[in-house]
Formats: sequence, structure tokens, C-alpha cells
Amino acid sequence: MTSSPASGAPITAASTDLPEWARRAVNLANPRIGAKAICASDEFFAPLARMLDPQPAVFVPGKYDANGKWMDGWETRRKRTSGHDWAIVKLGRRGRIAGFDVDTSHFTGNYAPAISIEGTLATSDDPEVLKQAAWTPVLGATTLKGNAHHLVEVANGGVFSHLRVHIYPDGGVARLRVYGHIVGAFAGSGTEALHDLAALENGGRALAWNDAHFGAAANLLLPGRGLDMGDGWETRRRREPGNDWCLLALGAPGIIEKIDVDTAHFKGNYPDRCSLQAARVEGGTEQSLIAQSMFWPVLLPEQKLGMDAEHRFADEIAALGPITHVRFNIFPDGGVSRLRLWGRVAA
Repeated sequence: MTSSPASGAPITAASTDLPEWARRAVNLANPRIGAKAICASDEFFAPLARMLDPQPAVFVPGKYDANGKWMDGWETRRKRTSGHDWAIVKLGRRGRIAGFDVDTSHFTGNYAPAISIEGTLATSDDPEVLKQAAWTPVLGATTLKGNAHHLVEVANGGVFSHLRVHIYPDGGVARLRVYGHIVGAFAGSGTEALHDLAALENGGRALAWNDAHFGAAANLLLPGRGLDMGDGWETRRRREPGNDWCLLALGAPGIIEKIDVDTAHFKGNYPDRCSLQAARVEGGTEQSLIAQSMFWPVLLPEQKLGMDAEHRFADEIAALGPITHVRFNIFPDGGVSRLRLWGRVAA
């Protein structure tokens, strides 16, 4: 894509406050855990892959390409025949869907007026095979507005690996977030294999935090090392007593044997120390977990941290048995790139 000389500064889409059902879930359509665009009926103005970008949509005034105005999302041409446009996407991990955020940010006179979504469980990414698959309705036809987030909770007990998105009749969608719960991440691995039980791709998720001014707590669970300082969890400078913290849910109950704390790219702003508390918890609300977590037993006592480094702990870990949640404490504030909790899935 090329930008015209008249291009202005990019305008980033406003974020939205997520309901608890979304905060307690994983975005299954995140390319960083393997989601990808498979095929679409049309991608004339903007490719399907942009709709899955984990970053907020942007609008660049004056930016055009060979087909017209550059848009950050999936956009089809104006339909001059009967029917409607559709697309198939692969989820990063198969799972049960809790709901969607259909985001039409920056699409005003060109947004899709309505959407519906179906799901299937398949082992092939071949478009021709998927077109012939049995599809189950997940989201019925839903009216959309321009330049808006549409948070829709769904009740469907099915497990899906691929989604078919229908837009009526044509137009654009900036982002599609598919909030759900990963299923079968540890299937067939037994109880002896060591897994990162907190990893996003294994169903780990960030539940709550006291501050995330510069970077989201969920970034701690992303695959690989951090790309830059913005690809981690970073809090504001603390000007009062206390310390910062976040609560994380594991993908499955397990016994932790190794812990990695990575401060990659954080040099003048890494935490001085960190610690972990943990417990096995069933049920509870976000607020009740926050209150309980202050009194959870210590999994990892306070450990000194250094800048831009990987810190590995094993002998320091307390034997708490199977756990489901951790409270990650940093003292007093700062930024951490990744947290890995290596353990064995509880029988």
C-alpha cells in the first residue's frame, strides 16, 4: 500500500470497556495464537486479514491505494448483484465462544449494515473443504452501526475451529474479536508433560489489575519474547505507598515447577522486585477474586529483578499443590514483558 503526499497523522480507534464475560475470556481470533484469514467472497478495498489485527484500527486521512481509500479492516466492493459477502477465518485455538466484539471503527458511509456468524469444527484449512463443511449458527443476523463497537454475548455450547462471517449485503468491518474459552489445549499430553499453564494459547487469561497505564496485563501471556516496551504490562509511576499487581487465571489447574519473569526492553522502568501468590479457586466474581487474592499463600517469595533480562526460578517455588489462579505482584511499579508459569496439569 502507498500513501499519498496529503496523508495526515493516523487516528487510532477508541477502545471500549469490556463486560465481564469478555474480560474472563481469550480472543480466539488473535493471529498471535494462530488465527488467520482463510478466504472471502471479496476483498476489493481491504483484505480480510486486517480484520483480525490485534491492534486497534486506525484511520489515515488522505491515504489511498490503487483501489481507493485505504481502510484498516475488511472491506468489500459495492455489490451490484444479488446475495451478500462472506468470509472464513480460522481461530487461533479451538474453543467455546462467549461472545463477539464487531468493531466498525472509522467505517461510516461504508460499514456493513448487518452481520451473522456460523461455526464449524474442522481439521483442514482448505477453502474448498470448509465451504462444504456443516456450519452451526453462532450469532444470528445482527444490525450494525457505523464507527462503533458491538459487544454481543452468545449462548452456544459448541466447540469451533473456524468461523464463517456473513455481512449483508456488503461493506466493511474494522475488527472482529471472538471472545471464548480454549478447549483441549492439553488433551493427550498426560500429567507428566511440562506446559506454560498461563500462556494465552493454552487458555491463560488476565482477569484484573490495579493499573495498566502503558501496557495491558494480558500482554504478559503472549507467545514469544516481547517485541518492544509496548508489548508488555507496564504501570504508571507510583507516587503513593503499596505496589502494583494483576490477577491471572491458568488454562488448567496445575502444579507449578518453574517460573520465568522476563523484563525484555524494560531498562529504566523495570520493577525492583516481584512475587507471586496463588490458590485453587472455583467460581467467584472478579471483585471477590481481588479481595481473596490479598490473602492467598505465597508461591514465589519476593525476588530481585534486573533490567531487560530473563529471570528463572525453580528452587524458590513453594509446594502449594494444584492451583488455578495467581496474583503477580511487582514492587513498587514498572514494566514486565512476559510471565511463564511452567507446570504439570493436575490429574
